[in-house]
Amino acid sequence: MSNPGSLYRPYDELVSIKILGKDFQVPKNNMLLRAMQYLSPENVAMGRFCWNEECQYCRVVYKRDAQSPERQALSCKLMVSEGLEVVEVATEISYCLRDLKLK
Repeated sequence: MSNPGSLYRPYDELVSIKILGKDFQVPKNNMLLRAMQYLSPENVAMGRFCWNEECQYCRVVYKRDAQSPERQALSCKLMVSEGLEVVEVATEISYCLRDLKLK
């Protein structure tokens, strides 16, 4: 697999994550917000995200795996990893991922 451009960090494989109960394959070695942009390129690009921790529009609640406690983070700073589960998303993320038919 190759790097599709400078938008994403280089990756050589996809990892499985879950967003609001739905499974996805996203590029390894990337921040969660970039992974969401990989899934919905046009909508996330048009979102009101600052990409540097200022706006707080990308806040999520996540678990590293099924046994981990829930934690809050900004998806512009959270690296994806195999088994990551996003259980809550901010309104802006929900709107930007609307085409993915999340619950």
